[in-house]
Amino acid sequence: MKDEELLKLSPGELTDMGICPTCFNREHNGALYGDTSQTLIYEDSDIECFFVKNPRADGHLCISSITHYHDMSEAPDHINEKMIKFAKQFMIIIKEVYNCERVYLCTMCDGPNNHYHLQLIPRYSYEKRGSINFTKTRKEYIFNEEKFKLVKEKINTFVHKSNN
Repeated sequence: MKDEELLKLSPGELTDMGICPTCFNREHNGALYGDTSQTLIYEDSDIECFFVKNPRADGHLCISSITHYHDMSEAPDHINEKMIKFAKQFMIIIKEVYNCERVYLCTMCDGPNNHYHLQLIPRYSYEKRGSINFTKTRKEYIFNEEKFKLVKEKINTFVHKSNN
């Protein structure tokens, strides 16, 4: 199938065909997921961190490897260590900025050719505890400039301190 035809497919359809939608999106300059300026929090040569465009809760964040790995078992230790280090810091930041009670960490790289990523899903005090939070109904991402800037500022401070 030609790229023009593939660009008309959904991420799920690409995954079902054995094509990683994350890599496909990168190779096609964001053609699949569009403008990320209101979701991308941090990016370097190893990872990218962004708010999920169809979140399960306000503050739902994803940490993804830049290089394609199917899951944690394939990624080199330094990538896994970095992703976990960032996940821990983002959990602290999300709880502070979004005033949630807990932040769940999960990775579920399911499908023939999915891209390794971690998801951080906030749970608020008015929600029930438990695994149902991993399957909450997704909703539309609503950009909150104040919270976006605060999360970005806090993670950049963390990165700066870590590098010094």
